[in-house]
Amino acid sequence: MKSQQKDYAQISKSNYKSYVFETSPKSSHWKNMIWAFLIGGLICVVGQLLIALFIKLGLDKEMSSTLASSVLVALAAITTGIGIYDRLGRFAGAGSTIPITGFSNAIVAPAIEFRSEGLIYGIGAKMFTVAGPVIVNGVSVAVIIALLTALFGG
Repeated sequence: MKSQQKDYAQISKSNYKSYVFETSPKSSHWKNMIWAFLIGGLICVVGQLLIALFIKLGLDKEMSSTLASSVLVALAAITTGIGIYDRLGRFAGAGSTIPITGFSNAIVAPAIEFRSEGLIYGIGAKMFTVAGPVIVNGVSVAVIIALLTALFGG
């Protein structure tokens, strides 16, 4: 009993901090940032290539951009459904969640997870658990900016 009390008496803030630093797994921030940049950039390059393809097929720039976004959302939904996008997300981190494809994944993944609960309470209710707050905050900020622009000019 005395030896246990002695061990506790020797622990100080600096001892504890150094112990935690030595025993904690080392983070690979640089590697994670590089992969996020590369994968996110690759998704954006695919989007730009789609826009260029649609323009070459005779569509105007606005329609090409809309169609490219739709194709990326559909591809992300399909790859989420077959389990590929989630593996990409674990590997690429924010690089796969920031582009529009990440938004598609955020809607499709909960819908797939809760499909056994039915169309209404499963898919319908759960598919916006992640994306819902993003939509609400995005719309709220857009309304506030529109009001400020209307009041004070832009």
